[in-house]
Amino acid sequence: MVVLMRYALTSLVLLAATASGPAKAGHYDSPLTHIAPGFSRTVADVVSGFSRTVADVVSDFSRTVTDVASGFSRTSAQEPQVIEIIAERFSFNPSEIRVKAGTPLEIRLTSEDTMHGFHILGTDIDLELPKRGRGVATVTFQPTAGRYTFECSRLCGAGHAFMRGVIIATE
Repeated sequence: MVVLMRYALTSLVLLAATASGPAKAGHYDSPLTHIAPGFSRTVADVVSGFSRTVADVVSDFSRTVTDVASGFSRTSAQEPQVIEIIAERFSFNPSEIRVKAGTPLEIRLTSEDTMHGFHILGTDIDLELPKRGRGVATVTFQPTAGRYTFECSRLCGAGHAFMRGVIIATE
């Protein structure tokens, strides 16, 4: 931005120095002078007006950057706690997770056998875990204080109904 402003100022000064027509030292006659009499101004007027504008813009920009930077320091994002869960007929390991309320969680899920699901009851989190060796499913969750039950949401066999776990978020 500063480079652009310097370029504009330099261009204005060069234009003033090379203006055609009747010219006095330090005086700029615009080509518009012939169309709108009284349009010409001294280079000093133009430059001083431009420099005041640049100073105002830079000052405003500095205040904005400071305001934004201070806002980031006040509300800096907390790094998520990574939780790795392995799904295998017919359990999640670990099946109980304890965290502090408000802590963002990055839950990484893998399957050791077939496809499974992962659903946290009472939320819109419901994803499918790929079969063994075919990847990791990841979801983020930031619990408030409470108890959150999660379960397999894809029919995976005779013990499917027992495939549950809990996230306990305490103050």
